[in-house]
Amino acid sequence: MPSLSPAVAEVRLAVRTALANIPDGAVVIVALSGGADSLALAAATAFEARSRGMQVTSATIDHGLQDGSVDAAASAAAKAESLGIRSRVERVQVDTGSDAGTEAAARDARYAALRRIAAEERAAAVLLGHTLDDQAETVLLGLARGSGAASLQGMAPRREDEDGTVWLRPMLGVRRVTTEAFCAASDLGPWHDPHNREHRFARVRVRENVMPVLESELGPGIAEALARTAEQLREDAEAFDEIIHETIEDIVEHAEAGISVSVAALAANPAALRNRIIRLVAHSEFGASLTRTQTLEVARLVTDWSGQGPIDLPGCSAARVGGRVVFTAGSK
Repeated sequence: MPSLSPAVAEVRLAVRTALANIPDGAVVIVALSGGADSLALAAATAFEARSRGMQVTSATIDHGLQDGSVDAAASAAAKAESLGIRSRVERVQVDTGSDAGTEAAARDARYAALRRIAAEERAAAVLLGHTLDDQAETVLLGLARGSGAASLQGMAPRREDEDGTVWLRPMLGVRRVTTEAFCAASDLGPWHDPHNREHRFARVRVRENVMPVLESELGPGIAEALARTAEQLREDAEAFDEIIHETIEDIVEHAEAGISVSVAALAANPAALRNRIIRLVAHSEFGASLTRTQTLEVARLVTDWSGQGPIDLPGCSAARVGGRVVFTAGSK
């Protein structure tokens, strides 16, 4: 009997670990583009599911953004069927004129389709093929945007949305070269997405230009170090969240058309906690995602109060009224 390829063993172990808390016999969805990462994930999931009585369905999302996308999607579905996986192909409309850009619009459309498929199939989880390299690129992009610790946390290995959709990323500890080796060892021919070579996309520039320079100038292990940083920041964020939710119950009160927070309590907390509380209140009550500048302007109502008027925020406004900061709906 031929020995098992180390790459195959590594990916299978990663998938086995991720599925550990999924019940036997459950349905799981594998997001399958046909590239090496998702193809390795699909093959490993099919293998691991057999002994657990799980039903695996692949979901291939055709964004229709390039010539031949229909054929590429059909090819991915055929590969899934060859692995003993039931396949689904969904065509989505992408708003190429979105202010957020084509990449973000395609991602939103893809996740919406995957969420719908998961609901229709009553799936216990959707598995995504992001690797350690993807995680490192995500951290670098977040660092470049200056968007703070939340962005630098990268992608979580497990996330559950409010609608109950569970997302698993089993391969965040697996290098991209390993998924390519898995496909070679398994005689699987992956699809090579032309968009992964287009330098108009920031992620492609990071992958092909930035990461090689960092590896060359700073030495090997940069991708692993960035992934470790993301993991540590997620641990810190989880601890902060616990503290915030314990604190917020005592300092927040419902107000007319909004919600209010005690100035004294905010002032008594360190800046990191104070700012997180402000962002959480704005997001949970009004769905507003505050920038750092907006957060600091609200914080000045506590730390540098000089009679300034209400602060306009996305979907709400904040004003100091007596000993409280009051958030009310109806701003821009």
